Amino acid sequence: MDQDSPVLFGRRGAVATATLNLPKALNALNLEMIELLSRQLDDWADDDSVACVWIDGSGDKGLCAGGDVVSLYRESPAYGEKPDYDFTTRFFSREYRLDYRIHTYEKPIVVWGGGIVMGGGIGIVAGASHRIATETTRMAMPEVTIGLFPDVGGSWFLNRMPGRLGLFLGLTGAQFNGSDALFAGLADRMLPNERRESVLTELAGLEFFADSKRNREQVSNCLKRLELPQDERPPSILREHYDQVQNLTDFATLPDVCQAIRSYDGDDKWLQKAAATLAAGSPLTPWIVWEQLERGRYLSLAEVFRMELALAVNLCASGHVREGVRALLIDKDRKPQWQPASLDEVSAEQVEACFSEPWAENPLADL
Repeated sequence: MDQDSPVLFGRRGAVATATLNLPKALNALNLEMIELLSRQLDDWADDDSVACVWIDGSGDKGLCAGGDVVSLYRESPAYGEKPDYDFTTRFFSREYRLDYRIHTYEKPIVVWGGGIVMGGGIGIVAGASHRIATETTRMAMPEVTIGLFPDVGGSWFLNRMPGRLGLFLGLTGAQFNGSDALFAGLADRMLPNERRESVLTELAGLEFFADSKRNREQVSNCLKRLELPQDERPPSILREHYDQVQNLTDFATLPDVCQAIRSYDGDDKWLQKAAATLAAGSPLTPWIVWEQLERGRYLSLAEVFRMELALAVNLCASGHVREGVRALLIDKDRKPQWQPASLDEVSAEQVEACFSEPWAENPLADL
């Protein structure tokens, strides 16, 4: 195995393993990683000797900090420049195709979600049949900070969280832990972070069958036996703040919701940070979040990814994402010059244009 490969593949008996392997970049997903993992999942799907798939991240800091937004910066135009859809269409269509493949994979997929799991990393986790959080898990969909939106199926999984937690997390990019992931439906089990290797060994020692349904049950029973006791888990921030989040988002219009969140003046550090992130973030993203969740409420999973593909490509082509990434990661001045500059300057026509497909046929039409 090439240890320099951005994804490492291996076998533990009937368990096939994939390790995202860019630890210095917190395993941020680039196009090569997406394509390597996609091809390998296809091969394993047809390999009768593979009963289960295991996905984790190299190093001890986390599974994946998100997509490779620096490449999006390089390949996207600035405000006012000629739109370019080529690279971003290729990147996002392949990433979303991989996410959809994980959601619909017949064989059990176990994803170890310890440490940092954000953005595109949540896309890898969300669709797996067995999603493991640990006491070190830190999740977020922080796209409001760079002028993107909670994609990789966010329109699907944010809509399925209790109450309006999904709306709040999409608007604010607020971080949440492993107990929160269980509460919000983004994890199935919490296991001790230090036991990653021994859990994989336990899975590899299971008796597997030709029937994927029976194998899923085997994996579920194994992981349940190894769970972290309730009294050793961190408290759930989302559960503790549930009523407050409901009150802050209990308005009929987006401007009223944003005003309520930004105006929070209490002593709670988590809510303070959420308010500050929303206030400093893209003025366009909240409108996209509001609309994507409304439109995505009754869409199929495939329709969700097709809608999000148009959104992602259009936001990159507009110069919006390039400016957000510039301010956060390139120049690091944290002073994005957003266009439009404020929430009330965003028109309904601008929002609608983001949902408009820029191709004759959606590249994910075959999902």
